[in-house]
Amino acid sequence: MSNTSSAGINPKKLVIIGGGFGGVNLALSLKNNPHFQITFVDKNNYNFFPPLIYQVATGFLENSNISYPFRKLFRKYKNIQFRLGELKKVDPVSHVCHLDNGDISYDYLVFATGAETNYFGMENVRRNAIPMKNVNDALHMRNTILQRLEQASISTDPEEKKRLLTLVVAGGGPTGVEVSGLLADLRAHSFRRDYPEFHGLRGYIFLVDGGSNLLAPMSEATHKDTYDTLHKMGVIIKLNTQVKDFVDDKVILSTGEIIATKTLIWAAGVTAMVFEGIPKESYGRGKRMIADPFNKVTGVEDIYAIGDTCIQSHDPAFPNGHPQVAQVSIQQAKLLAKNLNALTGGRPQKPFHYHDKGSMAIIGRNKAVADLPSPKLHFKGFIAWAMWLFIHLISLISYRNRIKTLYNWMIAYINKDQSLRFIVRPRQDEINNLS
Repeated sequence: MSNTSSAGINPKKLVIIGGGFGGVNLALSLKNNPHFQITFVDKNNYNFFPPLIYQVATGFLENSNISYPFRKLFRKYKNIQFRLGELKKVDPVSHVCHLDNGDISYDYLVFATGAETNYFGMENVRRNAIPMKNVNDALHMRNTILQRLEQASISTDPEEKKRLLTLVVAGGGPTGVEVSGLLADLRAHSFRRDYPEFHGLRGYIFLVDGGSNLLAPMSEATHKDTYDTLHKMGVIIKLNTQVKDFVDDKVILSTGEIIATKTLIWAAGVTAMVFEGIPKESYGRGKRMIADPFNKVTGVEDIYAIGDTCIQSHDPAFPNGHPQVAQVSIQQAKLLAKNLNALTGGRPQKPFHYHDKGSMAIIGRNKAVADLPSPKLHFKGFIAWAMWLFIHLISLISYRNRIKTLYNWMIAYINKDQSLRFIVRPRQDEINNLS
């Protein structure tokens, strides 16, 4: 701060809420900028890479491979301070954020809070299903699946054993497809070796989606390739079908069909979060904050939103809002950094327009799909799989994460196996203290 004062600069207090793709890229785009003093707020003390949490959940990666502490990430930059906390309320008039552990004043406030799991009002699903949104969810899923396998190995009841070995995945987007494919790979290779007592038994993997295609936003070629690949891997796919309830070890579908299982993995939808102090009229579809072309939230002053938590309608190519994907968050964050700089310097700002760089999803070993918009190209199989590995590897936040992830992937590829299938339970008193 002394350097900025000596230079005669009075830095603006910028508060960023949320440590995902948007929040991190915004902070790093303004690092060592004397015009901004940044307070970075998150309820976790680490950043994590959401596209790979399912690999933590299935034991292919350690949680440390995809996570990195914020304080280590920002410690080189004098104008960025990390604050562990959770936002409870905003006072737009006095420009104050009320956290669960104190207050922070701001000149500019940016919401980069992402989205949370949407259970569509189904309370039993919320209580009993396994979500796939963060590292804790991934570890919970890993523990649950491994515990189910151990229970099945000693069960003498054929029906109980079947319920324990049957898995239902709800949601045909990238997460649902990738989880289903990886579980099918594990069943074909690792589980067969680890559990010889299951010889002759076959646990079923169901993938349920309410739409008419898997990976709906992608191309028709991708729809077909994804369906055919998963079908060959033994995944039972049910399209135009919704989960209606999950009670008494039964997944009840909209068709009336009932699947006996103890495990429902929920990847069927997300919704943004509502914060006290932000007017109701500032929220749009999916509880996303309505933002103008410069990502400023309508109805309030000096408050911005980026990524999954905001919706914009000005972009001609996306009149119903941009897709809730990482690239949107990253591009909005980098442009907002430039616009905030322009704002402090009295220069004109630039409106946001999303540049679609393509979509991809991995299905299994040597199996993936990828669509490129310009030129319009479709890839599948090993080429798409290699593209997916490279893109996700370079997107990790540190060299340490990249090296560790690459090592684990190489071992898993060579051995067709991974050794990270640990059941790790936190102590009950620790759970109680954190709740």
